[in-house]
Amino acid sequence: MKSSTIVENNNLIKTINPTTEQILNEYNIVNSEQIKSKTRKAKSAFGEWKRDISKRIDFLHDFADELRKNTEMLAKTATLEMGKAIKESRSEVEKCAWVMEYFADNGELFVKDEVVNTDARKSIISFQPVGTIASIMPWNYPYWQALRFAAPSLMVGNTIVLKPASATMQCGIEIENTFQKIGLPEGVFQTIVGNSGVAETLIDSEDISAVTFTGSVLSGTKVAQRASSHLKKCVLELGGSDPFIVCNDADIEKASAGAVKGRFINCGQSCIASKRFIVVKKIADEFIEKFTQNVGKLKIGNPLSDETDIGPLVNRTSLENVEAIVRESVESGAEVITGGERVMNKGYFYAPTIIKNVSPKMRIAQEEVFGPIAPIITVDSEAEAIKLANDSEYGLGASLWTKNIDKAERYAEQIQAGIVTVNNVVISDPRVPFGGVKKSGYGRELSRYGMIEFTNIKSVRFYDKLVDYHHVE
Repeated sequence: MKSSTIVENNNLIKTINPTTEQILNEYNIVNSEQIKSKTRKAKSAFGEWKRDISKRIDFLHDFADELRKNTEMLAKTATLEMGKAIKESRSEVEKCAWVMEYFADNGELFVKDEVVNTDARKSIISFQPVGTIASIMPWNYPYWQALRFAAPSLMVGNTIVLKPASATMQCGIEIENTFQKIGLPEGVFQTIVGNSGVAETLIDSEDISAVTFTGSVLSGTKVAQRASSHLKKCVLELGGSDPFIVCNDADIEKASAGAVKGRFINCGQSCIASKRFIVVKKIADEFIEKFTQNVGKLKIGNPLSDETDIGPLVNRTSLENVEAIVRESVESGAEVITGGERVMNKGYFYAPTIIKNVSPKMRIAQEEVFGPIAPIITVDSEAEAIKLANDSEYGLGASLWTKNIDKAERYAEQIQAGIVTVNNVVISDPRVPFGGVKKSGYGRELSRYGMIEFTNIKSVRFYDKLVDYHHVE
């Protein structure tokens, strides 16, 4: 995930509007002393914040209400910074309100003490917050990815220091502003302005207890190495190359409609977007025809317009990378069915593109392509489709299309991914765990499992007398 920013002298960040290519804002990068001040403040706030879960519930509900009051401002900020269609930005804000409410309503139950039977008079398992978490987040869903972590983590009693992506710095600042508006205690949630060097200093801080990161494999590897060198736990969400598998008996109307949503949401800039379309030869022509027809209905243009479906890519680097991948694919024998070129006179716009005759060995089928490109790989059988779906270094999500539920259950068990969705596209949902395997990262966000990632799972046993028959530790 690339940043659409210019950094000068390591002291200044400039954000660029990807629609107009003009500078939006300038920010001064925090220094080491400012980072130290914020992490100390977070650690100090932790002592009181963790005490009263009923107060935390109220704050999360208040935050959700405040988000909804300011939906238009927040949505416009995201659209200006990274080019997301405004209707998608509004949906992102609403989803953030939902995740806050979900954990406010269910969080207390998720971390309720568990009673277990042992040789002790009483044995319990408790879930206690670990402290202050460093949250290092990307630009493509600047509110959602920060808050899907923050909601369960704050609810359980942790405090947070967020370093947003440079491209969407104002979105990160607006999250802190929203918390301030509801009167959240000072230090519980803070945003810092910085680049990768700031992230390293944040991870190194003795006041930081753990780290969560969403981004590229390369950056995630560096984060994990740095966190582990301090014996700090981290959760990594590193993206994917999700297969979209169309079986012989798929409902082609539904699958072709789902393909548009699965690939082109957020201009294709999503970790869980469908990125490899693996279609059984028997129904390939019909699927491609209907998929192409549906893509032709998408409207490209000013992302601030309610009519727009596809806005610009986040920056020039992303645009040039998409161009290069399409060009290389065609040179290697693939065929562009629709799109395949820049559009508009200004901004980082690229037409929604479908490419067929794609080989599994092409770069377009191997890398995580962040852009509006749908490569179609045709296979002879469903068994070959499943094998190809698993032939990837990633394992975040997968979408499977079939009318046969028994087949779906069998294939879902075989697919190597953290998330499998049958007859729908992959989405994140507060009610179910989110995360991947292989190079898509480790650990889970959302649901009860995401909530307990950053807890100390403590076992406590109460005895009436010394038990003398224990012969091993």
